Amino acid sequence: MTTRVSRTLSCCALLLCVAGLVQAGQSGSYRWFDGGRPTAQALAVLAQLRAAGEEGLQPEYYGAAALTQRFQTVSSGSVPGAAVISELDAALSKAAVQLANDLHRGHVDPRSTGLALRRGRAEVDAGAWLSRLAASHNVAAEFRALEPQFLHYRLLEQWLVKYRQLAQQEPTLTALPPLPARSVKPDGKYAGADALRHLLAALGDLPSEEAAARNDGLFDATLSAALMRFQQRHGLTVDGTLGNKTFAALVTPLQQRIRQIELSLERWRWLPEFTSPPIIINIPQFRLFAFRGLQDRVADILQMDVIVGESYRRKRTTVFVAELQQVVFRPYWDVPPSILKNELLPLIRRDASYLARNEMEMVRGPGDDARVVDVTPENIEALAAGQLRLRQRAGEKNALGAVKFVFPNDFGVYLHSTPAQQLFAHSRRDFSHGCIRVSEPAALAVHVLSHVDGGWSMEQVLAAMQGEPNRRIRLPQPIPVMVLYATALATEDGRILFFDDIYGHDRRLAQWLPGVARQAY
Repeated sequence: MTTRVSRTLSCCALLLCVAGLVQAGQSGSYRWFDGGRPTAQALAVLAQLRAAGEEGLQPEYYGAAALTQRFQTVSSGSVPGAAVISELDAALSKAAVQLANDLHRGHVDPRSTGLALRRGRAEVDAGAWLSRLAASHNVAAEFRALEPQFLHYRLLEQWLVKYRQLAQQEPTLTALPPLPARSVKPDGKYAGADALRHLLAALGDLPSEEAAARNDGLFDATLSAALMRFQQRHGLTVDGTLGNKTFAALVTPLQQRIRQIELSLERWRWLPEFTSPPIIINIPQFRLFAFRGLQDRVADILQMDVIVGESYRRKRTTVFVAELQQVVFRPYWDVPPSILKNELLPLIRRDASYLARNEMEMVRGPGDDARVVDVTPENIEALAAGQLRLRQRAGEKNALGAVKFVFPNDFGVYLHSTPAQQLFAHSRRDFSHGCIRVSEPAALAVHVLSHVDGGWSMEQVLAAMQGEPNRRIRLPQPIPVMVLYATALATEDGRILFFDDIYGHDRRLAQWLPGVARQAY
């Protein structure tokens, strides 16, 4: 509903713009016509509308084909009347502004898909931009300047072109014979070995010189090594074995991969321009990116694995933007009401000693200095009624580990370390109640505290992680934190990565973003 309302307002603004164009047309002044014929800029704008698919958008939404045909008719026939020219002049302006806004800030309002996220960029100033566009000697550059100026956005655009070409040339590329058993190990037999070899070569996981080799259905070491590269790109367990999960990723239609790229490009367009280095968490990738500068280049980014919320609706990590303001060493864990009600209260009522065994205490009042109360049946019921709080003391059993990173938000989400380090060995890491656990908390703390007291060393951070409980460090300048969701990512080393749609956000966004591959969802 939010998107439809915003589009209605945008259309109203465009209609006012159109009215102005019509009045201008009546006086003989047009943006896209000169002497009754389309200008070179008008033809260039039409070319941009037709090429919208290269950006993950659909030309049909902007009426590209119909507008092109009408302009061609005007170009080849007699000089049309003022009314026809005015109508076409306004129609092309409207389509150009719509494409400009879609490239600049996204076609879809993320809130309409159920996300707690606003688009990060304002609408294009239609009048000023159209005037500049109509006089430009490089219309394509004017449109490009509106897109996100991120390296990885450009790389993803290039992969969209490649995958569309691949899907057109070999639409049945992913049609592999079924597995003969639960899995095929190296040096095992698989009737689809040659088809798999061709697929992995086409996707770039097998060197081209190996693509034509035939091994009579043998799943050999070379093919297994190529499969490991495929598994790494798709967030799978990298074992070189052709199992059910890997097979499912291999036979995913190329049209669905194209759609993942389109949806991820749309999400790039929601991002604001960085004014200070952010921390970005990509939920389905289970990965954190802490920027050291404003450029999205790997050399300037600290990366680490993370654990995110489970796929159950009430435990999912929310997509949102906030500001990191504090680092807390050896923090209390304030048990969220939902966990208290659904998980811990039944255990406490059954055996009150559960609290002592797990280093937990009931407290009255807010803040770290809240008064601890005795464990009595009456206080347990007061806890259940919300009159008391439950927290876990700092220590080895503390669910937050030795450090947490606080960015106030409405969802109770923060970054923190964890004593359960073994969970990072899994390729799919949706295990939490919604907060985000980081694999390298000390390295992240050094990064975050780089502007505090001249910067903290690793030795200082490690000492604080073993030091006094609840030591809070306030940052002199907040750090933007963006908890995002994208199932396709292009990398600087020439690869494209795909991830599972663990929360179904791709499916919901696909219902709002026009696309030729919508049937894949």
